[in-house]
Amino acid sequence: MCDLVARTGRHLQRYENGRRLVAGCIPFRYRDINDGASDDEQKKLVEVLMISSQSGPGLLFPKGGWENDETVEEAAAREAIEEAGVRGDLVQLLGFYDFKSKQPEATCRAAIFALHVKEELASWPEQSTRQRSWLTVPEAAERSRYPWMQEALVTGFSAWLENWRNGGGGGGGCVDRTER
Repeated sequence: MCDLVARTGRHLQRYENGRRLVAGCIPFRYRDINDGASDDEQKKLVEVLMISSQSGPGLLFPKGGWENDETVEEAAAREAIEEAGVRGDLVQLLGFYDFKSKQPEATCRAAIFALHVKEELASWPEQSTRQRSWLTVPEAAERSRYPWMQEALVTGFSAWLENWRNGGGGGGGCVDRTER
């Protein structure tokens, strides 16, 4: 039984220039690779967490409406808990991505963050309708249901991760992918 409850409805949703504002994240973790190297040379593999869709094939990153009573960071963290059952640290805004909604003629603008997962919850609000899958970045790109999520992974997350690994720190790498 889960003590957390998912928010529902759109009465508190934020809109800007006719677009619904959405917040989400690409949850990630480091997994040790045992390739025979000494502990000092232990390599780490980055895995990202994707969740099953409630409405069809393919996998998604957690995302949902950004509501009036929260910051965009709070909304992204909330969606990670509600949809994927994970908590962690938001380490970087990866960018803004526009996409078409399920509603006819409606568009959304998603702020997507990198979320370093610190805890996987045993129960979470949407666990009865979602399955979690830890994947490598190439596997996740291949299994992503939506092109805009694939783009967020490949151009946003991967670029940020490469910059961070090369000593660029957590800054930079934020992109604005708007359909004009």
